[in-house]
Amino acid sequence: MNAQPLNDPDTPRGCPFGHDTELTRLYGPEAATDPRGIYERLRKEHGSVAPVLLEGDIPAWLVLGYRDSRRVLDNPLQFPRDARIWRDWREGRIADNSPLVPMLAWRPDCVSQDGEAHRRLRGAVSDGLQSAADRGVRRHATHFANKQIDAFADSGRADLVADYADYLPMLVIARILGLAEAEGRRLVESCAQVMKGGEDAVTHDGVIREIFGELAERRRSEPGSDLATGLLEHHAALDHDEVVAHLRAVLIAAHVTTNLLARVLELVLTDASRLSGLISGQLNISAVVEEAMWNSPPLAVLPGRFAASDVELGGHRIEEGDLLVLGLAPGNLDPEVRPDPDVSVQGNQAHLAFGAGPHECPGQNIGMSIIEIAVDVLLHRLPGLHLAVPPEELTSTASTWMSLLDSLPVEFEV
Repeated sequence: MNAQPLNDPDTPRGCPFGHDTELTRLYGPEAATDPRGIYERLRKEHGSVAPVLLEGDIPAWLVLGYRDSRRVLDNPLQFPRDARIWRDWREGRIADNSPLVPMLAWRPDCVSQDGEAHRRLRGAVSDGLQSAADRGVRRHATHFANKQIDAFADSGRADLVADYADYLPMLVIARILGLAEAEGRRLVESCAQVMKGGEDAVTHDGVIREIFGELAERRRSEPGSDLATGLLEHHAALDHDEVVAHLRAVLIAAHVTTNLLARVLELVLTDASRLSGLISGQLNISAVVEEAMWNSPPLAVLPGRFAASDVELGGHRIEEGDLLVLGLAPGNLDPEVRPDPDVSVQGNQAHLAFGAGPHECPGQNIGMSIIEIAVDVLLHRLPGLHLAVPPEELTSTASTWMSLLDSLPVEFEV
């Protein structure tokens, strides 16, 4: 079942979608297997903004249009990130164990705030990430890329999702944050469950916060050359909860990067010309990353923004307190800005994959560095690398927020 009628007396007060409207769910079996089909159907039925249901049948507006997404992202006064104005939250319709809580609830981090509070906190995170980058992201990426490959190099085969992409960015970022490798590996599953949603999302979010709470306490007495120490010592004077919230936010971003790495490797291994071009040096990996950013962004739907007042968007009346989620994947394929999706996007960095506006991802250069190293080391360590199955057999599974490549089986010479 992919739609739910809102024509009963339990419809929330102020529900913006009308009482006879059937709303499409962005979760469940159809959403898991054909998110792109859902986006296109919604675009035909509703235009650039569509009413949808999130987990728990919570109503939201899905922004499908590129220009409308930019309008929302570029105007935090009109569409703030502060979930405390979310009507369904204020009126008690979001359970404490809802899988939406880890993705949408207010936290004491720069992601959840705007204006001066956002600038203060984002400045601390940006300074910390820059210092981390200066201290050797590429060195850490090279180390962990080789370590992951060492585990399967003698077998002649691997799954580059489960054996490589799922771990590499997470291990690098965990090292930057100040965690031991074992803790980084433990957090891979917790991050995946938070992004997947479902009944375990809140529990796994608690695991993440507990680990970072312990790290922050350790670094108060035992400073190190890591982001946790950088946040604790920053002149912005972050408190304990702010430090923990930002370490969590950076880790979640690293998990998103795992999906980007998988998609880049998919593009490389399903096109012989791309693969040979990278090996020979005639093709730059940044061109492949740009293609992935446009056509299969690592975060398909960005949570979320909230209407500060009644406003018109995409021909719809958005009411104060409504939730909006930004369709980065459908926005990048908006026929108004890409009438022919087969035309090359090389050199065009106007995609929505990193967001836009004041909340644009501050760590994107670190993510790009990790991906460049990951692909380079892989191609040079594994001669004869090729897909072990026909490209059409590759499958993906989507949650509300991401569409994940299930596996990428490969073979290579030993």
